[in-house]
Amino acid sequence: MRKARVHNKNPSMHSLNLRYSIDRSVVLEEVPFIALIAAMGIDLKAGGKSKKTKRTAPKSNDIYLKLLVKLYRFLVRRTDSNFNAVILKRLFMSKVNKPPISLSRLIKYTKGKEDKIAVVVGTVTDDIRVYEVPALKITALKFTERARARIEKAGGECLTFDQLALRAPLGQNTVLLRGPKNAREAVKHFGPAPGVPHSHTKPYVRAKGRKFERARGRRNSRGFRV
Repeated sequence: MRKARVHNKNPSMHSLNLRYSIDRSVVLEEVPFIALIAAMGIDLKAGGKSKKTKRTAPKSNDIYLKLLVKLYRFLVRRTDSNFNAVILKRLFMSKVNKPPISLSRLIKYTKGKEDKIAVVVGTVTDDIRVYEVPALKITALKFTERARARIEKAGGECLTFDQLALRAPLGQNTVLLRGPKNAREAVKHFGPAPGVPHSHTKPYVRAKGRKFERARGRRNSRGFRV
């Protein structure tokens, strides 16, 4: 049997819903799509977006380093010298980013500039391969004992950064130097896996003999060529 059609008992309600849907479509057509997107939001983790990730202060608790930071903050604020801004930024850096520089490199990069002050935000170390040391003026965070002795014996000067601020508050007549950042032992192990073609990565193995990591495979020592 066919079921009897059920008529709407409340026609006024039906017409109201129809009119509301028509009005809503008209309103949405009038609003531009860009405005609808602008009204939408995104979920952020507590604390908001992390926009700046650079250091604004050193992690170290060394009180003498913090005094230097205080001094160079003042110089950056009160002068227009970019030199002071670079020094301040390097004082913030981690130990890995403040690599030591040897006496031989200092001599090499200050050749013909002996009258200027070499500036290193890091440690100056001795190099026994150098026999003659010229009279150099060097500013650094630290000098090894032998490096300091050799520089001073040659008639040079080992300056601190507060002394540099008095002599060259704007960084005039200076040579800013850095040590080799990728000379660390750890960096030798970075790169393609040891043993694959064209790889020069140092393996984490105590020896490179016959019985150390010499299995069959696609590697140069087993006759494999690309």
